[in-house]
Amino acid sequence: MKNIIFIAPPAAGKGTQSQLLKKHYNLPHISTGDLLREEAMQATDLGHRISRLMNEGKLVSDEIVLELFEKRLSNSDTEVGFILDGFPRSLKQATNLDNLLESLNRKIDYVIVLDLDKEIAKKRIVGRQTCLKCGHVYNHLFDDTKPINEGICDFDGDNLVQRDDDNEDTFEKRYETYIKETKPLIEYYQAKDLVHHIDSTQPKMTIFKQITDIVEGK
Repeated sequence: MKNIIFIAPPAAGKGTQSQLLKKHYNLPHISTGDLLREEAMQATDLGHRISRLMNEGKLVSDEIVLELFEKRLSNSDTEVGFILDGFPRSLKQATNLDNLLESLNRKIDYVIVLDLDKEIAKKRIVGRQTCLKCGHVYNHLFDDTKPINEGICDFDGDNLVQRDDDNEDTFEKRYETYIKETKPLIEYYQAKDLVHHIDSTQPKMTIFKQITDIVEGK
């Protein structure tokens, strides 16, 4: 089985690697955000509760998130494995997940930690610019990813835009949350001998090759 969890600070490339693995191994990529949005659109009691909480800007409880994961893991496509995105985010969630998986006669097989220096992560966030027309992403703070002409897409000449939340204040809050709540998960999974560290400053396909080597025992 290939049951995989990623632990990574903001901008380390977790989403990119999840998508590459999903395609390569035909594994379901299970995202907390997607599960919440999908359930919120359903005409169920749980869906209505989630929709109300999200509309009010409130956090959805661990119990509800765990219920959604249990429901999703009951689908047959997860029998070959899965990639978890955005869960667990805390030690409490990790122990709850272990209990759930044990009840389903499953376990986590690999915990991939994408290591990234804080200052590089910040530059990846605050320097990110996107062309809304073609979707190409640039970063004006790195020579190899900056556009030829400042603020202009190389491919279609459209203006580049920056997301409202790609700023230093938002980054600092997200990184602080990672350090306080998510990073302790590394020690938790290290005690289970599941952790594999990878330098995420490398090219994405180099990182992908290292992950597949881990999963395939090379």
